[in-house]
Amino acid sequence: MNRSYAEYAPAFKAISDETRLKIIDMLFYEEELCACKILEEFSITQPTLSYHMRILTESGFVNARKDGAWMKYTLNKERTEEVLGFLSEIMNKDGKTVKCTTCGK
Repeated sequence: MNRSYAEYAPAFKAISDETRLKIIDMLFYEEELCACKILEEFSITQPTLSYHMRILTESGFVNARKDGAWMKYTLNKERTEEVLGFLSEIMNKDGKTVKCTTCGK
């Protein structure tokens, strides 16, 4: 495997938070969501949402675009598939699930 672990660490950090996971789930089912619609689903402030969205956009999971006074977000499905592929590679070697050499599980 020629991929850098450091390249994927921000992606896993981004999805290690319950709020960000829910945002990704919301965006999976919607073509595009305005920040105001995302905010309606949480009991958080707008600056807190901005913090979460910054992490998601910097990790590449989410694309952002400004539309007047509002931010609109979409899920970057290519990045999602890339991260899933990386995880699959490190969990599966030569078509076999990696097993512990000590316990065999």
